Amino acid sequence: MAILKIAKMGHPVLRYSAEAVEDPTAPEIRGLVGDMMETLVDADGAGLAAPQVHVPLRVVIFQVPKGRETDNDDEIPLTVLVNPIITPTSDEQDEDWEACLSVPGLTGLVPRWTSIQYSGVTLDGEKIEQAAEGFHARVVQHECDHLDGILYPARMSDLSTLMFREELRHYVGSADDEDRERDTA
Repeated sequence: MAILKIAKMGHPVLRYSAEAVEDPTAPEIRGLVGDMMETLVDADGAGLAAPQVHVPLRVVIFQVPKGRETDNDDEIPLTVLVNPIITPTSDEQDEDWEACLSVPGLTGLVPRWTSIQYSGVTLDGEKIEQAAEGFHARVVQHECDHLDGILYPARMSDLSTLMFREELRHYVGSADDEDRERDTA
């Protein structure tokens, strides 16, 4: 396995829709996911999409650490989704701070659906269907946006909230919020 270079905002691989994976069980997809996992751990992120490591395929990985959820204390273990599909299950949206490994050093307030249903396929070809709320829903939406060439600043309703992470404490007025934030990827 290897730590892969992360594409940064402006790179063409981040601007276009990724291709569907023909065979999720293929050894090269398993190898890609292994490298993505190692890269995610090295970057200390919550999620990573294949286009972020210069591979234009519909593959995402994500996790929700224990205690990160605001509604509950559930941990979502590292999850691999191939060819994911997201469906909002509520009209309700919420704004929260997001950051991204492909937009280093910045953060912004991003509206997202508060509850979703997502589906996809595992590396063994098994179908996954899961409901998600809170940070879990946010990280899945963030990662799947990468598959459609969308970075979080494009989702922001007020670009005046796009700022350097170290300046967040001035905007929010609390270092606790800055400590709470984590790269979604």
